[in-house]
Amino acid sequence: MEKRIQQASEFGKVAVLMGGAAAEREISLKSGKAVLDALQAGGIDAEGFDVGRDMIAPLLERRFDRVFNIIHGRGGEDGVLQGALACLGVPCTGSGVLASALSMDKLRTKLCWTGAGLPTPPWLRLGSSADLDRCRQALGFPVIVKPAEEGSSIGMSRAADAEELAQAWERASAYGCAVFAERWIDGVEYTGGMLKGVPLPLIRLETPHAFYDFEAKYRAETTRYLCPCGLDAGREAELQALVLRACQIVGVGGWGRVDLMVDRSGQPWLIEVNTVPGMTDHSLVPMAAKAAGIEFQELVWHILETSVA
Repeated sequence: MEKRIQQASEFGKVAVLMGGAAAEREISLKSGKAVLDALQAGGIDAEGFDVGRDMIAPLLERRFDRVFNIIHGRGGEDGVLQGALACLGVPCTGSGVLASALSMDKLRTKLCWTGAGLPTPPWLRLGSSADLDRCRQALGFPVIVKPAEEGSSIGMSRAADAEELAQAWERASAYGCAVFAERWIDGVEYTGGMLKGVPLPLIRLETPHAFYDFEAKYRAETTRYLCPCGLDAGREAELQALVLRACQIVGVGGWGRVDLMVDRSGQPWLIEVNTVPGMTDHSLVPMAAKAAGIEFQELVWHILETSVA
């Protein structure tokens, strides 16, 4: 259970780690600046570090009491940083080693959810060109092809036929991790934030793009974010409970965000979970928190509290 902090000085000296070397570096730097500014505005003794592959160098050179981790993607969100910090005895925001590693791998997350009886779209791993025909037979078209260990929709493509599937597989394979195809869900996309075990209001996402891709997330002005999401209170509560259960199954704690689709029959499908969500001016957790009456400066304070036992 996270401890409530009354005075900024109780946090001690805080290192805000941002950047990293993953494909989401650009977004992490934007998130990191926003977080650092908010922490300092709240009177917290925080210092920001743009790190590359050597993420713990600042912590070896100087003593910090805790880390606010805002490194998105591999290295910062996959248990590597969490393990290193555990060895150093430095507390960190968010989830621990196991939950971070599991959640970063979309395939293993789906296996955990399936084992727990939670709904996630059918999928097939694409390990070689021979799997492309198996995919057509098993899933049909359209599908969405994903690198298993990238975030922000990086490397993802929708494929409506065999030719597009081959192109999507080649594109996703460039990211150096497992690739899989997932059955396309025709419906409405929602995202549900979680803060200290409490669900935030759902956000309904609408974009003219084929799906909520990198461009729609961070650059497009045509993406619509509906919060309130338009669902009645009972239905929203059902989906929020599913979000919390999805987090619990893979051990996500502190804060996080789950993306899900609801198809035309009303069936929800879990897509993925993020343990270090974005904190930019286009990001969803700050948007949902604001709808719950939590302004950005208060939100980062709450997240920093997740590092305090």
